[in-house]
Amino acid sequence: MGRGTARVFAGGGGGDAARKVDDLSVQNTSPPPSRRKRAAPPPHASHGEERTDVYSPEKRSAVMRRVKGKDTTPELAVRRILRKAGIGYRLGGAGLPGKPDVVMKGRRVALFVHGCFWHGHDCARGARQPKANADYWIAKIGRNRDRDARNAAALTEQGWRVVTVWECGMKAPDFAANLIAEVRDQAAAD
Repeated sequence: MGRGTARVFAGGGGGDAARKVDDLSVQNTSPPPSRRKRAAPPPHASHGEERTDVYSPEKRSAVMRRVKGKDTTPELAVRRILRKAGIGYRLGGAGLPGKPDVVMKGRRVALFVHGCFWHGHDCARGARQPKANADYWIAKIGRNRDRDARNAAALTEQGWRVVTVWECGMKAPDFAANLIAEVRDQAAAD
């Protein structure tokens, strides 16, 4: 074989394959894909059994602390829709009640993007009750709802129009058109 040429041929049985490239012979000793052992699925409880947390309480706490509070996937999707529609905005209304996710200052429109579970929406996802530490989480989500209502009222009192986008609503096929229409309606209202 000359330089720059390659020839591939099947080797002997047992799944071995030999490759001849520029007079170098390399043996592939791994079994063919059909004979490879598959990794065992992760351990989990059987149907009906209560699952235990795989993390220690300290590790779980550290994991939960890292949950993003800004630039979430739903927020990025909303911003992408607004940008494509040519609607100008600013991020994070620092100094405004509740720090809205998106602010249209000249139009006095404040937009919040809420996750259904965390903000206690009345959809299927928002109605789910956590099993671990349920009393704490039910109270926490209730406080979140109260805080959201207070912030919306404070913004309205200051002359802002508030738009709340719920995570579950983003799955609707006409979500983008409805969001653009709602923002434009709020911006035009005076």
